[in-house]
Amino acid sequence: MTISHDTFTFVADLVRRRSAILLEPGKEYLVESRLLPLAREAGASGVDQFVAQLRANPSPARTAVVVEALTTNETSWFRDVAPFDALRRHIVPELRAGGLGRLRVWSAACSTGQEAYSIAMTLQEVLVPTVAVEITATDLNEQVLERARSGTYTQLEVNRGLPAPTLVRHFQRHGSGWQVSDELRRWITFRQHNLLDVPPPGGPFDVVFLRNVLIYFDLPTKRAVLERVRAALRPGGYLVLGAAETTIGVHDDYERVVLDRATVYRTAGGRAAAAAPAAAPTAAATAASLAAARSTLAGVPARPASAAVPPRPVLPTPARPAGSVFAPTSTRGAGLT
Repeated sequence: MTISHDTFTFVADLVRRRSAILLEPGKEYLVESRLLPLAREAGASGVDQFVAQLRANPSPARTAVVVEALTTNETSWFRDVAPFDALRRHIVPELRAGGLGRLRVWSAACSTGQEAYSIAMTLQEVLVPTVAVEITATDLNEQVLERARSGTYTQLEVNRGLPAPTLVRHFQRHGSGWQVSDELRRWITFRQHNLLDVPPPGGPFDVVFLRNVLIYFDLPTKRAVLERVRAALRPGGYLVLGAAETTIGVHDDYERVVLDRATVYRTAGGRAAAAAPAAAPTAAATAASLAAARSTLAGVPARPASAAVPPRPVLPTPARPAGSVFAPTSTRGAGLT
C-alpha cells in the first residue's frame, strides 16, 4: 500500500510549517508507517483516508498528533560518549576556572530524557556541592516529554549505553524496569518547546546540547535556529552538536573547538576550554577554517590567519569530589510554560 502524492505533499507541508523538519520525496514510506497506527485508531481505511479526514475537519489536537508522529525520537544513554567526556574533562573545568557558582544547561530535542539525565550524571562526577545546577530539557513532542518526566525506563532501554555501576548508583527498581533517582529528576525541568520559537526560560545557558537535529533542517532554518541558540548562550558558552553537524558555513558567531575526540562550538566573549595538544587544531588553523567558511558564505575575502588569537595554556582537570554535588535551586519539575 502506498500513500498518494497529494497526501504526502499535505503532510510534508504540515510538518515543515510546524516543526521545520524536511520530508523530501522518497520519504513516503516513513509517512505511511508513522501514520498508519493513527489511521487504524481513528477507524480510517488507510493513511489517505485519515489525512483526508484531517483536512476536512482540522483541529489543533489532531494536527499535533500527526506532527509528533513524524518527529524522530532516537536516543540512548551517553550517546556517542565523546561529548560527555568533553563536558567532564574540559568544558566544566574551564568554566570552574573562570568562577562558577551556577551552571545552566539546555538539552534541546531531549526526546525521552536519556540525554538530559546523562548530562546530570556527568556533572555529578565533577562539580563540587557549592555549584548549583539547572538543566532545562525541551522537546516538541509532549508524549515523549511525559516519559522523560516520569524517569522510568524498561530493561531494554537502560541496556542502551548505561554502564552497570551508573545504573546501580542512580536508578532504583520500578516493577520490571528502572526509575531515575529523585535527586537527578528534581534538577531537570522538562518543557515543551519548538526550536522555531524563542528560547525557553532558564538561560542564559553555559552549555547547549543540540545534537542530531540540524540535519533535518534546510539551510535558512539551520541559521535561524543557531541564531536563537546563540542568543540563549552566555558569552563564551558552548554548543554541542551531532557528529555530522557544524556551524561552519552556516553561522559566523561560533568558533570551532576540538576537545579530544569531540568537536564543540564556542560563542564569542569567553575562553576556550583546553584540550590535549595532539588533538586540538592550532589557533591559526581554526581561524583559517572559519575565515574560509565566511568567505564561501558571504563572498568576501578571508582574513589572514595572523589575526588569530594565540593558543591558550592547558588547564588542569580538578580532582573528582566525593558525595552529592547538587544543591536545590528549583522545584518546578514537570510544569509547562
